[in-house]
Amino acid sequence: MNDILPDVSGTWRYLETVVQDIVASYGYDEIRVPILEYTELFARSIGEVTDIVEKEMYTFLDRNDESLTMRPEATAGLVRAGITNGLLHNQRQKIWTMGPMFRYEKPQKGRYRQFHQFDVEAYGYPGPDIDAELIIMSARMWERLGISRIRLELNSLGEPGSRASYREALVDYFSGVKNQLDEDSIRRLEQNPLRILDSKNPDLQGIIEAAPVMLDYLDDESAEHFETLKCLLDAAGVEYEENPRLVRGLDYYTRTVFEWVTDALGSQGAVCSGGRYDGLVQKLGGRATPAIGWAMGMERFVALFETCGGEPPSTDADVYVCAVGEGTLERAFVLAEELRDRVHGIRVEVNLGGGSFKSQLKRADKSNAEFALILGERELAEERVGLKPLRGAEDQSSIAFAELAATLADRLNKTVA
Repeated sequence: MNDILPDVSGTWRYLETVVQDIVASYGYDEIRVPILEYTELFARSIGEVTDIVEKEMYTFLDRNDESLTMRPEATAGLVRAGITNGLLHNQRQKIWTMGPMFRYEKPQKGRYRQFHQFDVEAYGYPGPDIDAELIIMSARMWERLGISRIRLELNSLGEPGSRASYREALVDYFSGVKNQLDEDSIRRLEQNPLRILDSKNPDLQGIIEAAPVMLDYLDDESAEHFETLKCLLDAAGVEYEENPRLVRGLDYYTRTVFEWVTDALGSQGAVCSGGRYDGLVQKLGGRATPAIGWAMGMERFVALFETCGGEPPSTDADVYVCAVGEGTLERAFVLAEELRDRVHGIRVEVNLGGGSFKSQLKRADKSNAEFALILGERELAEERVGLKPLRGAEDQSSIAFAELAATLADRLNKTVA
């Protein structure tokens, strides 16, 4: 598990704010759900024959001997929340959430056992238009942040009936090459052969490449749904590649599945992934409800932003207040509060812990502030403050207390209340 330290937390906060602003512009509202759920919720939703449920969940018995699990993903908890709080029946919901998830897996660059996700979900929308909106929304993130080393992969898994036909075709095919499969694939052959397509074993890639393709087994409605989605993406100028091997790692997906992948982060290429899961609400005890969503790993999102040269806005102070002499610290605090009240978005740091005038100026310079405000006993008596630019060759000037907010707002290109 990983600490997010102050030197990178500003990047996290910036990216979280950007994504929140984007999803809000499409009419999505925030929901917050617990980190702990009953283990059965994930076994039923994700699928018992998945690496997550079989190998990766943090599960324990509480004091009542009930099995609880720290959430490995968000969708199951969001569906549970929608059912238990009456948010889904005869309603349409567009929601988002973010926070930590937990999986016991081998740590590697950008992937930890406690990781963070941003999730966007929509319920009650059966058509391909909501699929397109969610994908277009995610494309807007990359454009807004200047991230170009990323591409969209798209597939359809069809309805349960067409998947059943495809499953039979896969069983027939993989049974014919059973002696070449690894142990995990042999076990999945009997339980969920689609999961073989998701194998990362390099020795199996040739066999998987020659397997039957899901798109050849789509029912008519799913095929039409997929074609309409592609037309909507084409109209919006969102480029994509069809990937018939894309099945996603969770059992609840139907019809549309997609992944945004990059070559900038090594082997861990997927950054944002999602799809439609129309049967999950009913499977967990609610009424049949169409649903779709995507999730983005924040660790990889941050790494991709940094790799592509992105820089968040500065979090350095705009102004550092130096106070030397009797009574000056009290007035420095008052001045700082007046500036925070009157100048929108200004960042003011007051020197704490005393020190000589020289040492305070050194701290001001180290803070990366644009200006130092110098308040000594003479300035206090005259109700003025010294304004010293720290990033240029301009001379220090003397500003009346009453004019300070307007002067700094003008110099920092900010507005005054």
